[in-house]
Amino acid sequence: MAEFEDIALSVRGGVARITITRPERYNAFRAQTCEELITAFVRAGADRAVGVIVLTGAGDKAFCTGGDQSSHAGGYGGRGTIGLPLEELHTVIRDVPKPVIARVNGFAIGGGNVLVTCCDLAIASDRAVFGQVGPKVGSVDPGFGTAFLARVVGEKKAREIWFLCRRYTAEQALAMGLVNAVVPHAELDAEVERWCAEILALSPTAIAIAKRAFNADSESIRGISALGMQAVSLFYETPESKEGVAAFREKRPPRFRGAGPVDDGSVDEGQPGYRSRQAGSAPGNGRAVAS
Repeated sequence: MAEFEDIALSVRGGVARITITRPERYNAFRAQTCEELITAFVRAGADRAVGVIVLTGAGDKAFCTGGDQSSHAGGYGGRGTIGLPLEELHTVIRDVPKPVIARVNGFAIGGGNVLVTCCDLAIASDRAVFGQVGPKVGSVDPGFGTAFLARVVGEKKAREIWFLCRRYTAEQALAMGLVNAVVPHAELDAEVERWCAEILALSPTAIAIAKRAFNADSESIRGISALGMQAVSLFYETPESKEGVAAFREKRPPRFRGAGPVDDGSVDEGQPGYRSRQAGSAPGNGRAVAS
């Protein structure tokens, strides 16, 4: 729609498709992107003709890689605790009374990984890659990206994801419960359509009640997130966090402890060539809370 610049919203056959249209930035989001996503989710949630919402990224390389570092210098410039209305974005995905399916077509890194976590269901291409980067760039998601991630994949695995910042294949994501299905890349759209069709054949009211019941069990995480974002806002003003951003922009290892580069066995070539010890290359990212 003409009013959107960073996303696209279309509705067809009872399915609302929301697409982040920034493939040149690996579908990383800036403040405007988050605002447009919130608007699109609210609109799709209120549309009685819509029974299911699909969230994805444009192109074949990335679903979303979190906060766009090129969009700010020391702050993201928008509203919200950290200059991005992330709390609202995560909340609206949970609050719309319709299932939200993440169509994961490529890299789901940092904030993109958090979006997958927040969505009700996730279907991934066999090319998809998942992971967090916050501790590499002086950031963290202290709410749904951590506490709720632990509900989804288990406490030990969630801590591994954040404490090691590894990359995970689609099959690994399936094994840990982060996604519901993995299909060959060429079959991704057909599989998403099948899941949408099955949902549309069911009682929308029953599904809405079920979704709210699931959410009620983890609703306390919303408060954890609000509190945590305040801490992250303060953290962003510290030399340690600023070093993470500077290192990312300068394409060098960060020196968080002031004793030279942290040798973790990885080589950061910046976005998109970010290579880890475990699963090859994936795009780098900015703030991991936004990431």
